[in-house]
Amino acid sequence: MGMFLNNISPKINYSKVKESPYFVDKSLFIEELLRISRVNPYICITRPRRFGKTVMANMTGAFFGRSAESKELFADLRIAESTDSWKYINQFQVICIDFSRLPDCCDSYERYIARFRDGLKEDLLQAYPQYVTDLEKPVWDLLSDVFSATGEKFVFILDEWDAIFHMSFAAKKEKEDYLLFLKSLLKDQAYVELAYMTGILPIAKYSDGSELNMFLEYHMAIKIPFSEYFGFTDEEVDMLYEQYEKGTDQVRVTREKLKEWYDGYHTAGGKKLYNPRSVVCALTDNQISDYWTSSGTYDSVFDYVKFNIRDVRDDLAFMTAGESVPAEIQEYAASAMELRTKDEIYSAMVVYGLLTYENGEVSIPNRELMNSFVGMMKKEASLGYIYRLANVSAKMMKATLSGDTRTMEEILKFAHDTETPILSYHHETELSAVVNLVYLSARDRYRVEREDKAGRGFVDFIFYPQIPMDDCIILELKVNHTPKEAIAQIKKKEYGLRFLGKLGEKPKYRGRILAVGIGYDKETAEHHCEVEVLRERDGTL
Repeated sequence: MGMFLNNISPKINYSKVKESPYFVDKSLFIEELLRISRVNPYICITRPRRFGKTVMANMTGAFFGRSAESKELFADLRIAESTDSWKYINQFQVICIDFSRLPDCCDSYERYIARFRDGLKEDLLQAYPQYVTDLEKPVWDLLSDVFSATGEKFVFILDEWDAIFHMSFAAKKEKEDYLLFLKSLLKDQAYVELAYMTGILPIAKYSDGSELNMFLEYHMAIKIPFSEYFGFTDEEVDMLYEQYEKGTDQVRVTREKLKEWYDGYHTAGGKKLYNPRSVVCALTDNQISDYWTSSGTYDSVFDYVKFNIRDVRDDLAFMTAGESVPAEIQEYAASAMELRTKDEIYSAMVVYGLLTYENGEVSIPNRELMNSFVGMMKKEASLGYIYRLANVSAKMMKATLSGDTRTMEEILKFAHDTETPILSYHHETELSAVVNLVYLSARDRYRVEREDKAGRGFVDFIFYPQIPMDDCIILELKVNHTPKEAIAQIKKKEYGLRFLGKLGEKPKYRGRILAVGIGYDKETAEHHCEVEVLRERDGTL
């Protein structure tokens, strides 16, 4: 067993994953990988972090590698039913490299690349001492010598291929040297049976003759193949949730909460995916929380927004109100660290999983990410009117709960009179974006849904309290209509039924139900508000 060649670690690591109570069988990925590799053996799959790239790399290495018998490991998985794929199990010499692993005290590119270059040479010397006699040769020449003598081909599994682009010691020239290293190792080499790479960033495009242009690239937002293999589908989360209910004495996580917090990533194949790490963590901990975003995603969001605050901030107002905004997702190069246009910024945010993309529009996928966007909007003064409106939201919420319509109207007048470019109010969508900003603090205690199905229609905003005894809020917006008309619509369409639960069951929400109407008169440029109690605490409609 070598450091990279025929290492048994992929099998051991995948065995641990399979033993988990929240294991999902994604083994048919191998079937699709083999199908596409018959056309082109160079495949690069990019996904956001924590979307299962390393799990899939270990599974692939365990399946193809000769180093350890793995038929028993895969015998009860779906890939065992694929006769054409099964014949390849344990048939190849496999070279597995995780490019995010560093040598001790790594402070230079030379120390970094030497770990992989010299490690491969030592592995080949150990495995083929009769053919590898000169370690001064480049590693690709040694592999060619082995192939010429034995006819053996190699499967390369290269995880986190783009890790170097996030390392402070790597200058532009050294990143170019790294790409040349990969090109020399893989491109047009007869010994390559399959080269499978994973990472976050698509392959850098330095020119029309890119060093790695032999790779077929598969990104979740724009390529259909492999769509369902990274992330969990609804059906898979249903299965995991059943397992969770059976194995948990006091169930604290609801199926609805899993969807609200972690679902929402769209694939080019038309599937919606959950963040897999967050789902597994929530079920393991028996608690909903910010798992994926806890490691600095708020900072990551602003790191992209800050490149063009002026053009991006209006879209932020719409996206945090639950809307999608148009975007042209571009190929995002690993070398492009300065992002200037909205499309460049949104493309990068889709690549990193901060936004999701569907049908030419980007949006915030779920509550876990929404919390990061809301936190940024409350803290970053450079966002201008968005920051100012977000920071009057606690006052707006207090006024609403107390029925203080005068203060509500004053805050909306402040919103109208401040630097708010989106306040043209040509459509109720624009009004809803501003109303969302002045109610932003509500998200600390409420699940706020936009255009939610309630009663016999769709309400503009509905506020579901996290604490059952807190007040429920139904908010309807009208342009050139009165707030009384808005409340009349709430009553007529029986939106309040959304909080009452099923017939014969005790309502989950036991606080008051408030109907809030907000109207805007385009001629006078004035807002008017009404608040009416539809149900008193523990009462009836």
